[in-house]
Amino acid sequence: MMGVALGLFVVGYPLVMALGWIGLAVAYTLQREWPERWLTLPPQQPGGLSASAIAVSVLIPCFNEGDTLAETIASACRLDWPEWEVIAINDGSSDDTGAQLEALMALQPRLRVVHLASNQGKALALRSGALLARHELLLCIDADALLDQQALAWLVRHLAANPRIGAVTGNPRIRNRTSLLGRLQVGEFSMIIGLIKRAQSMLGGLFCVSGVIGLFRRSALSSVDFWSSDCLTEDIDITWKLQRAGWQVAYEPHALIWILMPETLSGLWTQRLRWAQGGQQVLFANADLLLKPRQWQLLPLLIEPLLSLVWAYALLAALLLSVSGGLGSLGSALSPHGLALLLLSVSTLQFGVSFWLDRPYDRGLGRNSLWMIWYPFAFWLLSFSASVVALPRVIWGLLHQRRHSGALAARARWVSPDRGRRE
Repeated sequence: MMGVALGLFVVGYPLVMALGWIGLAVAYTLQREWPERWLTLPPQQPGGLSASAIAVSVLIPCFNEGDTLAETIASACRLDWPEWEVIAINDGSSDDTGAQLEALMALQPRLRVVHLASNQGKALALRSGALLARHELLLCIDADALLDQQALAWLVRHLAANPRIGAVTGNPRIRNRTSLLGRLQVGEFSMIIGLIKRAQSMLGGLFCVSGVIGLFRRSALSSVDFWSSDCLTEDIDITWKLQRAGWQVAYEPHALIWILMPETLSGLWTQRLRWAQGGQQVLFANADLLLKPRQWQLLPLLIEPLLSLVWAYALLAALLLSVSGGLGSLGSALSPHGLALLLLSVSTLQFGVSFWLDRPYDRGLGRNSLWMIWYPFAFWLLSFSASVVALPRVIWGLLHQRRHSGALAARARWVSPDRGRRE
């Protein structure tokens, strides 16, 4: 009986979650996105502070980014916005990143460069840029990212309209689409990430203001002591710190940024394992939310990833039981005869809805539709594997910190990720 219940949870949870994401994402689009869906420029906001009067500092942390840096700086310096500066933080790079930045300063009058003596990690690189920035609003992007010229205009209007919004994130799109892994990830950013951000917005918050594009109030960052230097996913961590301090966060699908993603299995695995470890670090750090009723509006953002972690280990247990024959009659339910049609139906529905949602923002989706439809299967498999491997590492790290409570937490430093191939 227990084996049957375990198997039903393994099968039912991803199906229920997919249907929930779809329903909430459609509600978000119809309620908040629909009137502006096909606009390329944000509409003028009646009354209040004009968004165009607000100056912005663009922060770009760089560590060994010599291959992608020139494109990123050029795109950041082409923003369609009245007043902004670009601050590139060279985080102790060992390649020619520093030399490139110095040369680019002579060509780009808006560019300022900060050189850190040694690799301090992305969180401290961002903090250094934030403290040196001239303006209150800070747009943080990655060093492989190409900003759409109108991205800033779409983001700023949220903070101009609502003083309680501390951060707003945009809509990352995949640049490299020439390989199977690149095309599959096009599906991920539409069928999973875009869907989930819309769904979470309907629940009143976000699990993560994406590190590749996030516009912040410096005063909001200062109120929570900026980014944490010991978390592997500083973007998830700062999102939770802001929301628990009472700040709101928002999602803007029109704010586009084009990014490079891993195109090797080893690069993809390294990235997703880091994401899983960092996400679990944040979950454990915020588990006390369960005991604080005044912050229970954030509970859906905590419970869903916790259930996903439980699901990963339930799947592991189900796989081990199936090998030993312990699942009994559930074998037929898990077989292609009983489940394949249902899984394919939900995956097809998710594909159709996400394709419809993101068509205004990514005109190349149709060319990748054959690969996108399979991504939910790949996503759950990848999520399962990374979660199972990450949890023991996170628990070991927490135990190590507890045993050495007087010592400083280890700093989360980075290495240049697999950026794939550029088109």
